[in-house]
Amino acid sequence: MGLKDRLDDDRHADRRERRAGVAHWRRRLLDEIDLSELAALDLAQRRARLERVTGHILSREGPVLSHRERSALIRRVVDEALGLGVLEPLLGDETITEIMVNGPNDIYIERAGVIHRVDTSFASEDQLYQTIDRIVSQVNRRVDESSPMVDARLPTGERVNVIIPPLSLTGPTLTIRRFPRAYQMEELVGMGTLDATTGILLASFVRARFNLVISGGTGTGKTTFLNALSAFVPAAERIVTIEDAAELQLMQEHVVSLESRPSNIEGRGEVTIRELVRNALRMRPDRIIVGEVRGSETLDMLQAMNTGHEGSLVTVHANSTDDATYRLETLASMSEVKVPYDTIRDQINNAVDVLVHLDRGPDGSRRVVEVAAVASRRREQFRLQTILEFEQEPLGPDRVVRGKFRHYPLPPGLATRLVHAGESVPPSFGVGAQEDTAHMREVS
Repeated sequence: MGLKDRLDDDRHADRRERRAGVAHWRRRLLDEIDLSELAALDLAQRRARLERVTGHILSREGPVLSHRERSALIRRVVDEALGLGVLEPLLGDETITEIMVNGPNDIYIERAGVIHRVDTSFASEDQLYQTIDRIVSQVNRRVDESSPMVDARLPTGERVNVIIPPLSLTGPTLTIRRFPRAYQMEELVGMGTLDATTGILLASFVRARFNLVISGGTGTGKTTFLNALSAFVPAAERIVTIEDAAELQLMQEHVVSLESRPSNIEGRGEVTIRELVRNALRMRPDRIIVGEVRGSETLDMLQAMNTGHEGSLVTVHANSTDDATYRLETLASMSEVKVPYDTIRDQINNAVDVLVHLDRGPDGSRRVVEVAAVASRRREQFRLQTILEFEQEPLGPDRVVRGKFRHYPLPPGLATRLVHAGESVPPSFGVGAQEDTAHMREVS
């Protein structure tokens, strides 16, 4: 059958598939086959076996189809079944944000920020290893005792981490983080991530070319929030994004996306975030957005912020805004160039304007819990001034997080910069004649 005939078959089958449901027949196929028997076959034998079983199921239970429509439906069902096996239905559920496989018998998912165990498992440890091999082989990687840890990315964008024995004592462990959907700031406000007034203020910070650092723990929504903030970068500017695994989905037209690369099977070809940051400086960027700083590239990023690349946005793993300042200092000190700590502190004080910290509550909700301005200058000890904080109420029996966002006066220096940039200060963040020392603290 030629390519044109195959395309015609697919088009004719589309209407039928809406009624028949590829996902339904895939589930029926997975229910009927013997996974352990299938694992012993090579890819060609596996496909032939699945096509036969799917054909039998359709003959017994399926709708009336023409020969071409039936062949097209069988092909689509088998194409999906040959994906990641028992994980395919989970990957097809858009409400699932993370899939965690702790050996062949324990599979957990995260939905709406809450982790659940699911009633499914791999037929054997060998089947789990085959699924892992199928994933890592797509990116020219391998997993074995000599290389027991691997980071990879599925063609559809999901981030994957694999760790196997002897490092993992629970058996082969697989973690899949879904490609986050791009949210607009209005949507995050509607979800309670922050209040509308703070969203307006942060948008003004971005347009006024403030350097912002977004901090938070794993799974708190840093990348999602960074993506929402990036929407306020003027469309005329040239933006260079740098990520370990490309997740940002910027809407501007002039965007150059860079992604780091791990070493190949021979241990060669690695390209680090630091190399990409250095290269980005030669690309005439108006803004540099780094998905996450986690090493010596932090020093290069700080230097870029201090040398004409204002308006940059980065994220960093930290437990609070206070912790974020020292985290930046520690990461910057990891450079092979030995820079004194007071010099690094000078870089941070001069480069970073505002810190935004996110947290995830026990109910799975993600929200901005503090926005703080960097009030220290030069080589002073770090001083932060709180602009916004989330005051949480005690948890009730339903374990739902409730509270309110409290605003404090904006430091005069930041307010002046906003006005000079043509932005206005929301009244609830109104600035007084003197700095609001009541909400300023020295970071110790």
